[in-house]
This record gives sequence, C-alpha cells and structure tokens, in this order.
Amino acid sequence: MIEIREDASPEDIEELKRSIREKIDVIKENADNEKDIEKLEKIDSFLKYRASTSWDDDKKAKKYAKINKGLSFYQRFKQAFESDVDIDPGRLLGLTDGIFGMVMTLLVFGIALPELQIVNHADFVAFITTLTPTIGVTIVSFVLISSFWIYHHEFIKVKTLNMPYLWLNILFLICISFIPFSTSLIGNYSHFFLSEAVFGLNIFLTLIAFFFMYHYADRRNFLEGNPTKEEKNHVIHTLLIIMGLTVIVNLLDFHVSGSFIYLFLLVPVISTVRDIIFKMKS
Repeated sequence: MIEIREDASPEDIEELKRSIREKIDVIKENADNEKDIEKLEKIDSFLKYRASTSWDDDKKAKKYAKINKGLSFYQRFKQAFESDVDIDPGRLLGLTDGIFGMVMTLLVFGIALPELQIVNHADFVAFITTLTPTIGVTIVSFVLISSFWIYHHEFIKVKTLNMPYLWLNILFLICISFIPFSTSLIGNYSHFFLSEAVFGLNIFLTLIAFFFMYHYADRRNFLEGNPTKEEKNHVIHTLLIIMGLTVIVNLLDFHVSGSFIYLFLLVPVISTVRDIIFKMKS
C-alpha cells in the first residue's frame, strides 16, 4: 500500500494514479459483467477529470489514496472469495448423483395407493383411471430429471472448483429436489392452474441455475477439455430453447389445456436432435 505524507508531492500523486490504473486494468481483465467495467471506466474518467482541475495536491492525493485503498480491498476480497477450494470434484459429482437418484425414487412414492381396500374390478379400474394424470406427470418429471442428469454429466465436467461454484451447484440441486413436490401438486390439484405454474416455474428455475453454473464454470476455466466457442454456444442455445419451451407450455396450460404439460417430453428429443446435428457439423 502506498503511504501518503501530509505534503504530497506531484510524484506521489503520479505514483498513486499509476497504481490505480494498474489495478483497474487487472480488474477489467477478470470482470464478468458490464456494470463492473462501467464503474471502473468512471473511476478512470474521474482521474482524467481531476488531473485538469484546480484541486491542490494534498486534496488530490487523499482522494486518490481513498480510491486506491478501495480497489486494493476489492481485489483482495475477490481473490479470497473466488480462490479454489481443496475439495475433490468427484465428491461433488457423487453428491449430485446421489440427490438425482433420491429425487427419481421420490417421484414414484408420489403415486399413492388407495386408503381403502379395493374389493372389485370396477373399483380397481376407477382407481387406475384416477391415477392416470398422476402417472403421466410423474413420467414427464422423470424424463426431465433424467435430461438434467445427462446435461450435468455431459456438459459440466470440472477439474477444480471454488466456493461460489459449489453453491451454484447446490442451488441447482435445490431446484431438482423440489421437482417431486411440484409434481405431486399437479397430481393432486391439477384442476388449479397455479399447481401447473409452480411446476413450470420449478423447471424454469432449474434451467436458470444450470445456466449460471455452466457459465461460471466456463468463465473460471473449471471445465475439462477446454470446450470451444461452438461447443459452449451449442450448450447455451440448447438451454435457451428448453427455457422457451417451458414458457410456451405454461402459456398453453393456462389458455388452452393442462394436457400441454406433456410437451415437456420434447426436451430429450430436442436435445438429442441438436446434439446429432452439432456432431455431424463438427
């Protein structure tokens, strides 16, 4: 840290300005959004503006020292926050697989047997008929969860990780864990649009969590194999298409019929066809 004396010399001020600009350049290289870059550019503009004002050297030095101290703190905080953690990525993969397996199992438990014993064929047929919507949405959920599991194994193979990535992965797993609950809502309260909206929102948030997890892993160079720009665009565009499908399904559920929830079965078809086309072009 540069120390500022009571009577700052022009050399002290220039040294501070150089230090600030070096920090700005370093932070810009690692900035992940436009807002951070805009703030840094404002600081840079401030330095150029103040250089031409009538402020005395002491006042300039104190202001520049404050900016320099703030940038130093930001650099240290970001470095500490995003530093790699000594956790084997295989353990995170094992946790993810375990939760996926548990969630898939819980889906089946959502299909409840009748409370009273069925004694004749007609009652049994009536019971199976009433279960049909629940079985249908359970199959839809199982297919969606299977697709998310495939995406996680196919697209997110990390060689290292840090704490923010860990929590992004956990956020994704939280969304996955709620799918049996949102599925049971449709099974028991399919006559309410809100139950289908909750299910659609659950799937949409799962996609959003996966998108941010993939984007962060890519930005931090956590992904194995160093995927090309075309491969990354393929993954992102596939996720965007499925997000669009989720919105369309919810709109059709509301305006037309709840049966449109079965359009979610197109998810593996869309991703498989896109994967085949992408590999044929490569």
